[in-house]
Amino acid sequence: MHPMLNTAVKAARLAGKIINRASLDIDLVKVSRKQQNDFVTEVDQAAEAAIIDTLLQAYPNHAILAEESGQSRSGQADSEYVWIIDPLDGTTNFIHGFPQYCISIGLQHRGQLTQAVVYDPSRDELFTASKGAGAYLNNKRIRVSNRTRMNEALIGTGFPFRDLDTLDLYLDMFRTITANSAGIRRPGAAALDLAYVACGRFDGFFEIGLMPWDIAAGSLLVQESGGLIGDFSGNSGYLEHGNVLAGTPKIFGQLVQLLEKNAGQIPADKNI
Repeated sequence: MHPMLNTAVKAARLAGKIINRASLDIDLVKVSRKQQNDFVTEVDQAAEAAIIDTLLQAYPNHAILAEESGQSRSGQADSEYVWIIDPLDGTTNFIHGFPQYCISIGLQHRGQLTQAVVYDPSRDELFTASKGAGAYLNNKRIRVSNRTRMNEALIGTGFPFRDLDTLDLYLDMFRTITANSAGIRRPGAAALDLAYVACGRFDGFFEIGLMPWDIAAGSLLVQESGGLIGDFSGNSGYLEHGNVLAGTPKIFGQLVQLLEKNAGQIPADKNI
């Protein structure tokens, strides 16, 4: 395992311990609201601090982009290495004791994602990838599914929740995919949804208005497992504007075709 990936795994497992401990007595967890339907807990903050401490101890000159602290705790803001961190993706699930949440850590080197960890602490599932070296679940190589027909595909998604301006547009997409697929699931943690595309549990995924820390690690997992990821036109740029499609190569192409009529209507600046 690449040394930088090894450090990220160590950080994720440490955060996982904090989250698992807190999950045993969720009623005691302090919750505050950042904005509509967007919550943060002391667990998010403690997990993020543990991750950043671990990464900066090993790589003090690297930069940090993290959900709760933003760039305020970066080692060196202008570094060509940037760690993109979501300490607890699926906070709303966590608050309710719904066991679908994860830790997401991605490393960007000169703008290219090179290392990825998505860790589900409640199931002890560790998804990892290094650029050019494949993707793994608990050290076993994973591939996207071999489904090619949209009407047999299970598609993951996420509803708009912070900004409801796009809800009608999203429901139009939801209707289109429901009518053309085997089913849609909405588990509530985008980083884990992308990991599920990588290991074949989902055949595709779409969501609008995500943040870089929701997507960074998951996008490398998808690519390293033989899948495709892009925006609604099939292009790159999804990390900046947060509008994402992912899937097996054949399903990805069909998602682009089905949703291209909506692509031009999505506000490009929803998460900026």
